[in-house]
Amino acid sequence: MKEFMAFLKNYQVIGLAVAVIIGGAATSLVTALVKDVIMPIIGVLVPGGDWQKAVWAVGPVNFAIGDFVNALINFIIIAAVVYVIVKIIMREKDATKKV
Repeated sequence: MKEFMAFLKNYQVIGLAVAVIIGGAATSLVTALVKDVIMPIIGVLVPGGDWQKAVWAVGPVNFAIGDFVNALINFIIIAAVVYVIVKIIMREKDATKKV
């Protein structure tokens, strides 16, 4: 048991587990924001409305361009949120180092 507890402390497994759980919750929150708030606004601005189902047909192949753009917008927003969170955490970390 002592060796197991040392493993948990050395590799910060508890912190990693907490980060994964919070990351999952944050992902679902940001996904809901994008799906329920941002995408309806984009849908109104784009002519034709239902742009998420847009398909680009090249011969017998159909590319789901709307689905890809939807995933791209989700990724950009999630990356921006993570960036802001890291900037806030690093600013607080720098402030505590100076004190």
